[in-house]
Amino acid sequence: MEMEKLVSLCKRRGFLFQSSEIYGGFNGFWDYGPLGVELKRNVKNAWWNDMVTGHDDLSVAAGAPTTYEMTGLDCTIIMHPQVWKCSGHYDLFHDFMVDCRESQRRYRHDQVRGRWVQAKNQRIFVATVSETSQEQEDVQRRAQKFFNLRAKNIDQLEWDGDFQPLTEISDLDQVLGPDAKSLGTLTEPREFNLMFKTIVGALSGEEGTAFLRPETAQGIFVNFKNVLDSTRVRLPFGIAQTGKSFRNEITPRNFTFRSREFEQMEIEFFCHPDASAEWYRYWRDRRMRWYTELGLSGERLRLREHDADELSHYSTGTADIEYAFPFLPEGEFGELEGIAHRGDFDLRSHMEGKLNPSTNPLELEVDEDGKPVWRGSGKDLTYRDDLSGERYTPHVIEPSAGADRATLAFLCEAYTEDEAPDEKGKMQTRTVMKFHPRVAPIKAAVFPLVKKDGMPEVAREIYTALKPHFNVFYDEKGAVGRRYRRQDEAGTPYCITVDGQTLQDQTVTIRDRDTLEQWRVSIDDCVTEVRQRIG
Repeated sequence: MEMEKLVSLCKRRGFLFQSSEIYGGFNGFWDYGPLGVELKRNVKNAWWNDMVTGHDDLSVAAGAPTTYEMTGLDCTIIMHPQVWKCSGHYDLFHDFMVDCRESQRRYRHDQVRGRWVQAKNQRIFVATVSETSQEQEDVQRRAQKFFNLRAKNIDQLEWDGDFQPLTEISDLDQVLGPDAKSLGTLTEPREFNLMFKTIVGALSGEEGTAFLRPETAQGIFVNFKNVLDSTRVRLPFGIAQTGKSFRNEITPRNFTFRSREFEQMEIEFFCHPDASAEWYRYWRDRRMRWYTELGLSGERLRLREHDADELSHYSTGTADIEYAFPFLPEGEFGELEGIAHRGDFDLRSHMEGKLNPSTNPLELEVDEDGKPVWRGSGKDLTYRDDLSGERYTPHVIEPSAGADRATLAFLCEAYTEDEAPDEKGKMQTRTVMKFHPRVAPIKAAVFPLVKKDGMPEVAREIYTALKPHFNVFYDEKGAVGRRYRRQDEAGTPYCITVDGQTLQDQTVTIRDRDTLEQWRVSIDDCVTEVRQRIG
């Protein structure tokens, strides 16, 4: 699948628009259109239902060590600045960046790629930040310009090896920066904090500084005690949250895969330290199964355990659920979700203060006077088991999914081109979005075959009956074949057609989007039929 085709369809059918497009767009920000907002909402609703409201607290879930409870929160985007100092984000939440002294632009070090090329007895590394599909075109154009070659002499460029990241290049003097005309304009990589600063209240100095949250997790940790005190939950239990997060990405890219504003679907699961390894394995496998149940392909989806040198300082185990997005090079995968065993790092941090990532076991980070670098809340965030009397700091398992990345993965997986007969029986190329019915933006469309003979009136009655239960679309414009095609591109799983036979026997035709199978159902059974098939 070509990514350009998907992007075109997303705009044409109202899945995604670039933010502030009439003003030229705003890089790193995207708006969800009429179909996109329904798709994303369905993804989030499926996640919330399957993980929280639909969870059976009284039965042992498949693969789980024991029963467990789930509850939810909705925390504020702006929190006390001390939250981010104790969590480590204030000091450690950064990416390595390189600056171009010529163009005055800044790039994320690991997002710059390029190829070695030789011409006129000189070998250089041509760097680019273009999308994968446009990389070769960009580096070729810039190499041609650098060596002052005419189009007819382009074969003088001798390419050496495949594309590789800038992180593998040791001599930056040989690098032609992404927007530079000269060699050696890139600086050595430097740390750049990804937090979005803002000002709260009338004060413009340090006193009024706050941050837009870069993740939703910390709001759960600082409310851990509140949840315990206000509910009857007992360990093990999970707290779920969906919501916006913000990261000051320098080079957002690949459609909605990496953006400055995004939405997370996150669980912090609290358990006894002795059982945490079992719970980590459970959540790792449970979350992987969720994606496959909603239709992501086993070939394009994988579960990858982190090597020891990849683990965060607080983690004893992390696995990524990854998807082979079409904008990535062949064989590469992008992260959909991370499942991390965070130990007691977070609750300890908010009790004691910022922990030193270089210590094992983790110890409070202190200054030269022996005082905490960043002081914690001082509140008791331990848990007391009222049955055994044991008091301990719970360990945390964190499944953290990106709602936007999941939505993008479902879009990529759904895009299909096949052949289907048109209204005259001639085979035509068909573009169809094969969404799982649970996440499809529109569940059913209702058509009168023609706009006469009482068919529109019957079709509207069916539409009205279905509307309280599903998102349903009504269409009476154009040939019925064209109406089918429009719904295929929208990803609507079922189309219901009122025709001449309907007026005789009170039945309608239902068409399946994927198989093109058609069958007749009583008007009175339409709601039940669609509901059973959606699941």
